[in-house]
Amino acid sequence: MGHLTYLGLLAGCLVVTAPLELVLRVRVYARWRRFLLAVLPEFVVFVVWVLYAIAQGHWDYDGDRILGVRLPGGIPLEEVLFFLVVPLCAVLAFEAVRRVTGWDPGYPAEEAET
Repeated sequence: MGHLTYLGLLAGCLVVTAPLELVLRVRVYARWRRFLLAVLPEFVVFVVWVLYAIAQGHWDYDGDRILGVRLPGGIPLEEVLFFLVVPLCAVLAFEAVRRVTGWDPGYPAEEAET
């Protein structure tokens, strides 16, 4: 079961934050194109960075903790998913805070209270 560790952590992140979409209606999943456009630069930069680090021997992944599915360049599938799942969870949490507090991120928090 150890080979599911990384995937399990990612699934756990989704399980914890996905209800925010349903309960608070933050509409992150409904606006998936917008999300992908926002995440694409981060995704490209970090995947390229990881590929470089793997190629240079700077780091690798414990084969006992991943599925063993490696994409071109040796990057584990879970690592690629990480760069999508973690930003998704962060955006869900951010939108939930906005929904609950009424905070407009275009203004400082102090101004939102007045």
